[in-house]
Amino acid sequence: QVQVVESGGGLVHPGGSLRLSCAASVSISSFARMGWYRQPPGKQRELVAEITSSGSTKYTEYPDSVKGRFTISRDNAKNTMYLQMDALKPADTAVYYCNAIRGGYPPFWGQGTQVTVSS
Repeated sequence: QVQVVESGGGLVHPGGSLRLSCAASVSISSFARMGWYRQPPGKQRELVAEITSSGSTKYTEYPDSVKGRFTISRDNAKNTMYLQMDALKPADTAVYYCNAIRGGYPPFWGQGTQVTVSS
């Protein structure tokens, strides 16, 4: 059974940093792409960043507010994807979800990890 599990969320002051992790129960090389989504309170879930199996990243079309502050990466040897978040703002407060896409299967989602940016 394929599972993806997020960790690394928490409470941080504005300007601080967090690194989220998404650990998969299978080789992440089997996923065509993986991504981070977030859902702020009372709002819809939105894509933050995405990375392909080749390691290509793209930020275009995603929230301008995270460009230059968030970095997505993956470590195939550890079957883990990361989201480095720097210069955090209160507007970044949300539940962050890991998503993984494998051909022929519905998208895999984690349970989410809460990120709260507050002074």
